[in-house]
Amino acid sequence: MSIDELREYGLEAMNDREIQQFLSSQKVGVLGLPDADEPYLLPLSFGYDGEERLYFTYLLGSSSRKGTMSEETDTASFLVYKVDTMYNWQSVLLTGALTTVPEAEWDELEDTMSEVWRPDLIETASLSADVELYEFRIREQTGVKHQGLPPGFKAGDDSR
Repeated sequence: MSIDELREYGLEAMNDREIQQFLSSQKVGVLGLPDADEPYLLPLSFGYDGEERLYFTYLLGSSSRKGTMSEETDTASFLVYKVDTMYNWQSVLLTGALTTVPEAEWDELEDTMSEVWRPDLIETASLSADVELYEFRIREQTGVKHQGLPPGFKAGDDSR
């Protein structure tokens, strides 16, 4: 079924303001990098500038696939979603470009990156690993949400 067909069941498109509010309230998503055979997907925490940029901190090893692929791609995708219940969820898909942020500019992003969620393991490893900061400049964004029961469905109705 298409998104248009799902509207009759309560699916709604999110406008730009709703997408901004949603991204501002979330901390993790999935980065999709193109590969010849299949997409390369990475769960990542992110900082959001409130307008058109996300920021990712990469821990890079001696041969980092994500670092190499991020440098080689012109276009990447990032999916952020939140599911509260099967009838209450939101999803935003972003398409954009990834670039490395020079270390001299990291201090300027301190506020944006201060609320980024990171597992303790990543925090500990970052003390001894190569760290890079990447900017994801949003070119396209789409969002959908479903909040509430579908039309014709009543709470407690288990006949469906």
